[in-house]
Amino acid sequence: MIDDKNFKSKEEFDSKYALRVMLILAGLVLIVMYIEGMLTPSLPAIEKEFNISVAQASLLLSTYLIGGVALTPVIGKLGDLYGKKKMLTIVLVIYSISVSVTGFSPTYDFMIAARTVQGIGLAIMPLGMSLVREEFPREIVPRAQALISAMFGVGFAISLPLGSLISNDFGWRMTYHSAIPFIIFLAVITFVMVKESRFRRPEVKIDYIGATLLALSLASIVFALSEGSSWGWYSTSTIGLVMTGIILLFPLLIYERRYSLNGGEAIIHFKLLSMRNVMVANIILSISGMGMFLAMQALTYKFEDPSPAGFNLSILGTGLSLVPFALGIFFLAIVTGKMVSKTGVKPLAILGASIAAVAFFLMAYSTSYDEILFLEFFTGGGLSLMNASLINLIILTVNPRDMGLATAMNGTFRNVGSSIGAPIAGSIMSTITAVYLVGSYNNQPVYAPLPSPSAYFIIFIISAAAFGLAAILTLTAEEVLGTGKKARKLKVATLPSSNPEKTV
Repeated sequence: MIDDKNFKSKEEFDSKYALRVMLILAGLVLIVMYIEGMLTPSLPAIEKEFNISVAQASLLLSTYLIGGVALTPVIGKLGDLYGKKKMLTIVLVIYSISVSVTGFSPTYDFMIAARTVQGIGLAIMPLGMSLVREEFPREIVPRAQALISAMFGVGFAISLPLGSLISNDFGWRMTYHSAIPFIIFLAVITFVMVKESRFRRPEVKIDYIGATLLALSLASIVFALSEGSSWGWYSTSTIGLVMTGIILLFPLLIYERRYSLNGGEAIIHFKLLSMRNVMVANIILSISGMGMFLAMQALTYKFEDPSPAGFNLSILGTGLSLVPFALGIFFLAIVTGKMVSKTGVKPLAILGASIAAVAFFLMAYSTSYDEILFLEFFTGGGLSLMNASLINLIILTVNPRDMGLATAMNGTFRNVGSSIGAPIAGSIMSTITAVYLVGSYNNQPVYAPLPSPSAYFIIFIISAAAFGLAAILTLTAEEVLGTGKKARKLKVATLPSSNPEKTV
């Protein structure tokens, strides 16, 4: 039974207001990408400043995602309860404070804590897209989703060179400082110009226990991966943390199942996961998120490490070297938005995953800087083609009243995979090393242990395998767009009722 009251009809559609909301969301994407986009090229500099390992530096990426895993579903429910605009404004205020604090981090541990709170920024887009879904007719949602995906590419393309330029010339801290006025401005604009969501659910309950158990489980595993190379992979501390993370999964799954059976909207909602498309999309986006963060972490060090281990680029040079990846996201997202309604989700998702898999496989064997830049475009393009089409499996399968829950759960799965990818890459690069001659001091040769070619080869092969598996898993989904029989049947079943009080 599909209830479409959370979608506006074409007659109700206010194109000017919807455009205004989309522009504000685009601005939010740009500023978040500016802040997060510059961090990856700055990791080697932060590593040197705080005297930490490659694996520990990767924790700066993962803690942000772990914070998002815990906070995003809670914030989403609070949006249903108190209003999405109100929660979006509060999130922007907290995010701006945490970004300010992060820029002044005196120690590595302090920065880890600040980055964890900064993870609340991952709730910005789910809240924003929930507001968009209330303003757009159902049939326009895929195009809106593709436009948002394209803005991530634009955000990367702008933020990487700009953020890297500031970080290169004035230090990574200045990038954080320079973002504060823009975040505050966007928070004010959101408060003044965005309407409050039309739909509230005062009966909604928040799954605090599930969010806490999931965050603790993930944090234990990620922290063990980040510190394993320093502690020793067979040390009591490393094995104990990994086992703690795994053991916590059992009470989490038991609690979430009971919570769902009792009518609660669990973070891991088994009723929604019983839908084939929802399960397939969540698993694929989790796997691909892991593969992409693996590769991005490796590329950063490959570009910045001194020759012959790497290409000996500056922070700015590394930021510019990652722009082809962003351009691939942008251009292929636009193509997806125009094609997905005609071709269907599965052909584009399979094509995108396959392109990324082949590009990563070739990257594993590539030693040329120009070749890597060329292949980057296809990894970003393949990822965008897959993501921008695949999200429609969820949006056009679940009941619209469950869409906020479904997209929040999708974000959780995606962030879980991404948060594991960076520390795995860091662990591989910290463990599989070689000693290189990197310079001289007082006429004496200087040697340094750096990631070996085998480390990069393994990382890119794992990324290729992740996207190859994603392509195979997409075959098991049911089509929701295009001209296939199943797609036509599903579209008939989900057409809006002429009477908003009835269901089809």
